[in-house]
Amino acid sequence: MQKKALGRGLDALFERPLPDGTSPPVSPGRLLELDVRKIIPNKYQPRKTFSEPELAELAASLKVKGILQPVLVRRAGAGQYELIAGERRWRAAQRAGLDRVPAVLHEATDAEAVELALIENLQRQDLNPIETAKAYRRLIDEFDLTQEDTAERLGKERSSVANALRLLSLPPELQEAIESGRLSVGHAKVLLSVAGRTAQLRLGRRIIQRGLSVRAAEAAARRLAAPARTASSGAHNPVTEAEERLMRFLGTRVTITSEKEGGRITIRYHNMPDLDRLLELIFK
Repeated sequence: MQKKALGRGLDALFERPLPDGTSPPVSPGRLLELDVRKIIPNKYQPRKTFSEPELAELAASLKVKGILQPVLVRRAGAGQYELIAGERRWRAAQRAGLDRVPAVLHEATDAEAVELALIENLQRQDLNPIETAKAYRRLIDEFDLTQEDTAERLGKERSSVANALRLLSLPPELQEAIESGRLSVGHAKVLLSVAGRTAQLRLGRRIIQRGLSVRAAEAAARRLAAPARTASSGAHNPVTEAEERLMRFLGTRVTITSEKEGGRITIRYHNMPDLDRLLELIFK
């Protein structure tokens, strides 16, 4: 058996430009050395915020040690490559003034690109809770996955995915507060137990302004709920409460419309597998 030549060392692993300046054919799984300008961000990147101090710190480290872990890319056409994972390293490399970065080529569909980017960020715990929830929602909506499918692919419990998705039912103002760290996931769970978006906003703002702990927020939520149960005036809205209870149970948006006689309940589903999931819950 003919032995493989070893004399080229690490250079044998990298795809370098041919004498005419063009790139040689690239096979999937091959380690490349790519011009940073030929790499574009992942349009499915679940992480939307990058800490400036952390990027500066990483860039300083890369100037001394270089990039020890290659980024993961896929072909994007026109001689470009799209990041699947490693955008933070790529951004820091540019700050450090590096012209080229090591990269591994991977053939991936859009769904696989989302999945790989999400997995990498989840494993590194780089995503905030809202980014995680939005990534789950994107997988479900854009690629016809159920919550069970999403959980299985990511090695999560279905309840973890469902609980994360519930965060997206909070008002946008509160979602932004969770993203920025002004509200914790513990606070979010308390807010989700409160009926009505107006009441959620009022309590959320109070938590932030007064710096309430989760336990203090729970006590405030109980005080908020007590008058609603005992009041005989129109302040207590059973329709709104029913909407909230159904949304918590079904994990999707529910609208109850009152009419002259009776009314309608509208349950939103995202795709056929999601409809099957809802039917299973309803007919249990």
